[in-house]
Amino acid sequence: MKRRTFLAAAGAAATSTAIASSSETGVCTAGLKPVQDKATTTLVPNRIAVSTYSFFTFKGGSKLTMPECIDAAARMGFDGVELLLVQMEDTSDGFLQKLKRQAFVNGLDLCGMSTHQGFVRPDKEYRDKNIALTISQIETAYKLGIPTIRVNTGRWGTSKSFEELMNNKGIEPRLPNCTDDEGFKWVIDAFEQCIPTAEKCGVVMGLENHWGLGRTAEGVLRIVNAIDSPWLRVTMDSGNFFERRYEQLEMLAPEAVFMQAKTYFGGGVYYDLDMDYDRIAKICQAANYRGYVSLEFEGKEDPWTAVPKSLAMLRDAFGKVQS
Repeated sequence: MKRRTFLAAAGAAATSTAIASSSETGVCTAGLKPVQDKATTTLVPNRIAVSTYSFFTFKGGSKLTMPECIDAAARMGFDGVELLLVQMEDTSDGFLQKLKRQAFVNGLDLCGMSTHQGFVRPDKEYRDKNIALTISQIETAYKLGIPTIRVNTGRWGTSKSFEELMNNKGIEPRLPNCTDDEGFKWVIDAFEQCIPTAEKCGVVMGLENHWGLGRTAEGVLRIVNAIDSPWLRVTMDSGNFFERRYEQLEMLAPEAVFMQAKTYFGGGVYYDLDMDYDRIAKICQAANYRGYVSLEFEGKEDPWTAVPKSLAMLRDAFGKVQS
């Protein structure tokens, strides 16, 4: 169902009493965006999660297991955990349910899951495999009770390495005889085929500003607006814009259902950005973003010291009214 159609149907179904109640209480009748009267409503701080990506050891050492990541998040005082799917050592039903129980007894939400897929290829068989992959990822999130997954457009794949891609600020040449317009069509067609499963499972796909055709806010919104579904919105990553950062974050914030916040204590592993989280929190508050802020620590400092410092910084920025 198209988002505009969804909104229209929700509006038609609501009674005048429900509408009045919605206005008075701040409850969102459409179920898409939180309603908030900024003149009267007290700020509710964004909950802070940590991505299991934050506990990677970037210098070739061992990585924490997924259960160890959940335990670490609980000890450090996070509200939730975002799982990085490629880090998961097992995706059997039994293992997934153990993770869900472990998070529950530790008072943590499993609030998001980062996935990888790519549709920027002329090869239909390649795209079909990635559509099937994304559908299976949605179903995995459903089994875990996770309400949203991070999705990507994919890249042209012409960079020789990730380091080369970063040195070129995420820009890479197109494949021969291909155009961006063709790429956008492939991506839009692919995500449209994933929408029915997302709706059935109740899992919102959040398209991230994550290189490829999603490198800019304009690219992300071109796809999201073309599909126009409540089941494909935006995952906003604070660290993936090399230029016009705050302008582009401001463009994405109204459509965001999830946010990833990067920190770089000890210097960045791939690059180092100066992030003004008070300013970013102000952007989120102006857009009435009420969702999770998920830490992605990507620095060289030991995660055992850097992650708690990052948590304190994010709680301070997102826990107060930014004027």
